[in-house]
This record gives sequence, structure tokens and C-alpha cells, in this order.
Amino acid sequence: MLQLPAHQLFISITKFRAQPRTGIARRGGVLARVIIQRLALLILVVFGVSLITFLISHTVPGDPARLMAGPRASAETVDALRHELGLDRPLYAQYTSYVGQLLGGDFGKSIQTGRPVSDDLFRRFPATIELMLLALLTSVLIGVPLGIYSAVNKDRIGDHFVRFFSVLGISMPSFWLALLLMFLFYGLWDLLPASGRLGSAVDPPTRITGFYLVDSLLTGNFRVFGDAFVHLLLPTITLSVISIGSIVRLVRSSMLETLNENYILMARASGISRNRILYNHALRNAMIPLVTVLGLSLADMLYGAVVIETIFAWPGTGSYVVNAIFNLDFPVIMAFTVIVSMAYVIVNLLVDLAYMLLDPQIRAVG
Repeated sequence: MLQLPAHQLFISITKFRAQPRTGIARRGGVLARVIIQRLALLILVVFGVSLITFLISHTVPGDPARLMAGPRASAETVDALRHELGLDRPLYAQYTSYVGQLLGGDFGKSIQTGRPVSDDLFRRFPATIELMLLALLTSVLIGVPLGIYSAVNKDRIGDHFVRFFSVLGISMPSFWLALLLMFLFYGLWDLLPASGRLGSAVDPPTRITGFYLVDSLLTGNFRVFGDAFVHLLLPTITLSVISIGSIVRLVRSSMLETLNENYILMARASGISRNRILYNHALRNAMIPLVTVLGLSLADMLYGAVVIETIFAWPGTGSYVVNAIFNLDFPVIMAFTVIVSMAYVIVNLLVDLAYMLLDPQIRAVG
């Protein structure tokens, strides 16, 4: 029987793991099939969510026409507005019209502002997305190194310390943490602002992307960049703490499992450096389950932003939806629910595509 030296056998195994088992045409077919399946699921999700939200909006007590007309409007004015909005038609006709508007990107008009809901969401979404992306980046930059450190130092003091704080972060209510940070850094120490995207004396940058950090850099306005950054700190920390705890625990468990694989043990026996084993081989395999957590965390942050934005008076979609709930602004509530549901499906599609990039075997199975 032919026997290879350990280092040559390890190289052969890693090359075999890295080789795709299908050709370019096969990979393209798998990719197209996954995209088509997810788009079909997206249509079903939008249909189901739109039906549920539509029925709920017509079940909850309250007359949208009366709310829009105001408490002092006459009965004739309310009836005329109800006819204009189509609320006097049968439910199936109203739902058919609503679905047609959704397909055209029209979410109706807000009862509070009287403006199209799509316009209000378009103006506010950049603030929410900027907060979410910075929180996700913070979670990755802190959670992944801590997870690796905890796995490498298994059952040592540092490992116990990291695991304790990861469990604490997962268990801590986000609204309580937000109030605690606000009390400490704003009320007690007066180090950071506690509300808004910018100070009252600072004008927003010229709108290019809607992200204040990006727009201020593109226009060379570093004063606005610094002010926007410090305003982002407290809500970003609050929104990222729960994700950091989940990432630490997942990376630790994945790294521990990967470090006990035969090819990792063989790499150690071959004299390959510790850092190369950790970051070039072990971490890449451990990243596959991490992608799922990151995708779900990004989608969950849309809901988490509702609470955080309300506490920190952040002018994003979260605070907008909370005001809509208090005022029974059904078009806004329904639009936000549909958009978040679509976001979940799109994130799952991106996760599947990331799987295929990280692991050729998943791409081959398709």
C-alpha cells in the first residue's frame, strides 16, 4: 500500500476539499435553481403576509377614515373619505386592490402624515440600515475574535470569562441595556449624546446615499462625520450586544468541533503554524454556521431597531412604525410587516449563496 508523508497527505486532502465537483455549467444551474426557488418563496410569503395583515387591519377596532378626517369631521365628510379610500367596498375587492398596489410598489398613504408610505419609508430607511450595518459589523469584529480566543483557551479563565459575558449579553433585555447606557454615558458622565442622528447645531450632509457617515465622507465634511459617529455609538452598542453573544457561542462551538478534525490534527503534526491552521483552515469551515447567524441577526435587527430607535429617538423606520401603531396607522404597519417579511426571504437567499461560496461540497449537492 502506498503511503504518503503526513504533510503531503494533508495537502492532498485540502486540495480535494477545495476542488469543486461540478463544472461551470453545473454550478450555474444550481445557482439559478436556488434563486428561482427563493423568488417563488418570496411571492408566497408576500401573499400570505399581505392577507394576514389585511385581515387584521379590518378586524382591529377603529375607522381609518375617521382617523384621517379628524375627530371634528362631519359624518358626511367621513363617508366621502371612506368612499374615496374604497373602504365601503367588499373585503375581497379591497384586498384585490391592495395587492395590485403592492405589486406596483404603492403601500398607500399614511393616516398620520397624509403622504405616501413608500416616500416616508424611503426617507427613513437609510437611518435604520446605517444603524443595522454598523451594529452587525461591530458584532462580527468583536464576536468572532472572542469566539476564537474562547475556543483556543478552552476551560481556562479567559474562556469562562468570555462565556459568562456572552450568556449575559444574550439574556439582557435590549431596552434595559439601552436605558442603562443612556443613564451612564449621558446622564451620569455626559460623554455621549442620547438621541437623534446629529446635534441640534449641526446640519445634515448633502444627501447622496442617505447614510450620514458615508455622505459626510463623500462631501469632505468631517465635522458632520464625527458628530454622526458619536450619535451612533449608544444605539449601535445596544443593538449589537445580543448578536455578539450569539456569535461568540457559535464560533466557539464550531471552532472546537473543527479543531478536532483529522485534517487539522494532521496539519499540526506537519508543523504548520498555529495561526495558519486557525485562520486559513479551521475558521473557514467554522464560518459556515456563522453565516446563518449573521443573516438571521441582520433580519432580526429590523425588529430590534423598533425598540432601540424609540428609546434613542432615532429617526428611522422603527420609531416611525411605533408612532403608526399608537395612532392605528394601518398602511404603515402593513407596509413595514410586508417589507420585513421580504427581507427575511432575501437574507435566506444570500445565506444560501454564501454557503455555496464557502463550501464546494454544498455547491455540488445543490
